[in-house]
Amino acid sequence: MTHEEAFYIGYFTKTKGLKGELQLYFEYDEPGLLELDVIFAEMNGKMVPFFVSAFKMQPNSTGNIYLDDIDHIDKAQPLLKKKVYLPISKMPDRDNDDFHYTDLVGFIVTDETHGELGEILEVNEYPQQFVATVSYQEKEIMFPLNDDMIVEIDEDASTLLVDLPDGLLDIYLSN
Repeated sequence: MTHEEAFYIGYFTKTKGLKGELQLYFEYDEPGLLELDVIFAEMNGKMVPFFVSAFKMQPNSTGNIYLDDIDHIDKAQPLLKKKVYLPISKMPDRDNDDFHYTDLVGFIVTDETHGELGEILEVNEYPQQFVATVSYQEKEIMFPLNDDMIVEIDEDASTLLVDLPDGLLDIYLSN
């Protein structure tokens, strides 16, 4: 399994008890739709498979998970802070009208004040918000994707109209 054949769902935050139970924090937006029979943890640059023997979802974007052959806290410790992935074949289907901020990659961004900024290179999810990265005047600029800044999303034309706060571009261009 390679990174290209998988999608990121979250990471292990801590152990629970002495029997190897782990807490998995989900950064995937709908963890209840995931099929967790085999997961992959990124360890030393490789995707290592683990079979799930038990899993219980918690209300706070976390789940408690037992993995086959991880039956003691000492065996679970090396998994802490490791990123967790699922094969792309296990990615839940989405409705055609189900739009996510990550779908904006490749869209052309135009600011109401500064005009066209460029193409969205990537969208990253951070706690509390999504952040878009755009190459503008040969510099990478980042801005949050939220209702305060987004004026219009045109899916058919693959364009995003934003109203960035005064001075945000100046921070990136002044260096």
